Amino acid sequence: MRILLSRTDRIGDLILSTPAIATVRASFPQAHVTMVTSSYNRIVMERNRDVDELVDIPPGAKPSAFGAAYRGYDLAVALAPRAADLQLVGATRATVRVGYTYVRRLIARATARLYVNRLMLSEADPDLSERYPGRIVRHEVEQLLGLVALAGATEVRPDLRLDLTDADRRAVDFVPADPIVMHLAPRWLSVGSTLESTIELARRLSDLGSPLVMTYAPECDDVAGAFARAGVAALMLRGLPFYQWAAVFERARCVVTVDTGATHVASAVRRPTVVAFEHRFFRLSSQEWAPYGVPNAVVRKPADEGDASLAAFREEIVAAVRSLT
Repeated sequence: MRILLSRTDRIGDLILSTPAIATVRASFPQAHVTMVTSSYNRIVMERNRDVDELVDIPPGAKPSAFGAAYRGYDLAVALAPRAADLQLVGATRATVRVGYTYVRRLIARATARLYVNRLMLSEADPDLSERYPGRIVRHEVEQLLGLVALAGATEVRPDLRLDLTDADRRAVDFVPADPIVMHLAPRWLSVGSTLESTIELARRLSDLGSPLVMTYAPECDDVAGAFARAGVAALMLRGLPFYQWAAVFERARCVVTVDTGATHVASAVRRPTVVAFEHRFFRLSSQEWAPYGVPNAVVRKPADEGDASLAAFREEIVAAVRSLT
């Protein structure tokens, strides 16, 4: 049996797909499993032994043309609700082709039938979640497990997977033990948060009794200097290789972030996490993309940047970190 799985979008979403991938592996142990990623998110799967073959679709390649090279497969699953993945899976002409889209994306629902013959509808919808506060949205992990069940997978493996090595851990031995790790990302500087408030938050976190370690990507170079000048962190780490970044998170007492990718890395290495989601569509985000399988707290960014709102936001994050550590 030959199986093709496709997820070509974000790193965090691919991490959330690892239980579904492991479930496929456990359910079809004799199958040859091919995983298609993008060159961007490939890093998540490079060490993952639940797949036999890892290929990435070249930038600019047409998904339909790329998928056609895999004709003759028995099962193909689009793990992302995106046209590119659905088209790629459809082009394989596999006997069973599975994908999903959102309940109110009517055009996507109609066109998805051109590519897959088993379609799951996700209940995730930003507008409906805001309109009906009691509306339940399954975590993305649970949705993806439902998707591969639709494909015939029965041996559920619910844990996130990220394969760190001892070499990764040795490479970050210089990081203080049991730190609070705060990941600096652009959303700390957008609606409901400011640079000055985030520096003050970092100062408050550094007073909690554990070293504060800040990680950040080169895209935050223009603001990282302000944190360094403020002296709020024991250590600031720029642009770490992916698995070393995950190893830093693994050392943490708690991870604090506004970035869902960082959130899912922290969950994969089993660390308590505090994540601040955007004020808009908070009810959806806090259910579908919350930390998974770890002690956590989710905080809503304020709708404005008034002094009182920012102070309350900082206090909620500090209180959440205290409760988890």
